[in-house]
Amino acid sequence: MVEELGLAGDEKVLEVGTGYGYQTALLAILAREVWSVELWPDMTEAARAALTEVGIENVTLLVGAGTLGLPDRAPFDAIVVTAAFPTIPPPLADQLVEGGRLVQPIGPGGREDVRLFTRRGERLDVERRVTGAYFVRLYGEHAYPLAQAPAEP
Repeated sequence: MVEELGLAGDEKVLEVGTGYGYQTALLAILAREVWSVELWPDMTEAARAALTEVGIENVTLLVGAGTLGLPDRAPFDAIVVTAAFPTIPPPLADQLVEGGRLVQPIGPGGREDVRLFTRRGERLDVERRVTGAYFVRLYGEHAYPLAQAPAEP
């Protein structure tokens, strides 16, 4: 998924779903600035500790549902979503620059196609199917209801 973003080193990236920070670290190495939003506070703190331990400083970690994106920090050159939903949350599409790339698992959660999209004007065009995958569900205002989210891992 990271490779599909085509990062060259000067991008501002939004990651929806920090997890424990491994992909976040890769993004930080490949991009200028990374903003990452994670639903679970404990995972965010674990990621923060791991990133600090290895000296990564160009990442800002936030706790919350990432389906709203970060309008006050937009636009982003690239967005990677690490949870599944059948459609792209509209705020994320709106926060991409022209020509920006978005990678997301498209499906119900548990059986999806990871797809690469490019913003062209007011729409996101599917560039290609990247791979089949199994992801957790995406929760938030523009995805599955937070009330249905499982207990914190």
